Amino acid sequence: MDKKVSGTVEMTAAMVISGTIGWFVIVSGQPVLDVVFWRCVFGAATLLVVCAALGLLRGAFTVRLLALAALGGVAIVLNWLLLFVSYSRASISISTAVYNTQPFMLVALGTVFFSERLTIAKLTWLLIAFAGMLLIVLAKPDAASSGSNYFAGILMALGAAFFYAIAAIITKKLAGTPPHLIALIQVCVGIVMLAPFAHLSALPSDVRSWSILVTVGVVHTGLMYILLYGAIQKLPTHLTGSLSFIYPIVAILVDYLAFGHRLQLTQLLGAAAILVAAAGMNLGWSLWKPKVDAGDSRSTP
Repeated sequence: MDKKVSGTVEMTAAMVISGTIGWFVIVSGQPVLDVVFWRCVFGAATLLVVCAALGLLRGAFTVRLLALAALGGVAIVLNWLLLFVSYSRASISISTAVYNTQPFMLVALGTVFFSERLTIAKLTWLLIAFAGMLLIVLAKPDAASSGSNYFAGILMALGAAFFYAIAAIITKKLAGTPPHLIALIQVCVGIVMLAPFAHLSALPSDVRSWSILVTVGVVHTGLMYILLYGAIQKLPTHLTGSLSFIYPIVAILVDYLAFGHRLQLTQLLGAAAILVAAAGMNLGWSLWKPKVDAGDSRSTP
């Protein structure tokens, strides 16, 4: 199979898997903290086998790698906890849309801590996303959630996006380190973080609950990471960015089909604004056409 085709298939599969995780979290019936703990446990088991098979465990660890990957692991686990809790307060659709403000969190952190330049194009997309956020915040919550819960869910999704951005910045510092190994360290950190708080004395007693927890760990963590990183290695950045928007679309469809959550017009417009702005930021779109000299007959790309 062609490298680009196989990468596209892998990226698409990874995003579809990611888009269904909200359904598994909610129907598991388990406390969110326990879901994240078991996600780390079964995810670590899967990634350990993969890393061992790829020979990534031999002499690959340094103090710097462990420290940075562990710090990223704390951020990733906090990201999962906040996002999963937000599902039951603001709905999967709204939480996922708000969560896709991640690119703007990265831009803001880059501007503050790394003196990166904020261009007119980036500022434009940031303002569009902010307008989308306002539409979502000002929307009237449905009967399933009170206004305070709805607003809390939005804040949690924003917090999840922030911690994801932190983890992404830390991961950039580990350039050249196999991503599967970074992911393994991160989920192992999650196990250590959450073990004291997990309800290990009241484990699920039915096969259904365990099958859901295993699926979240093996499929939504281990397999998803393998597919995602395999795709990233094969695809150009612009195509990876384009395919990443399969995730929120699938999540919104799952929320509607499984739980009947239909977005109001203002919520739909807000979600669309955020996703379009995130796409524009990721893919380098510009709303402003560059000036072309009158004597230059070349067309702009």
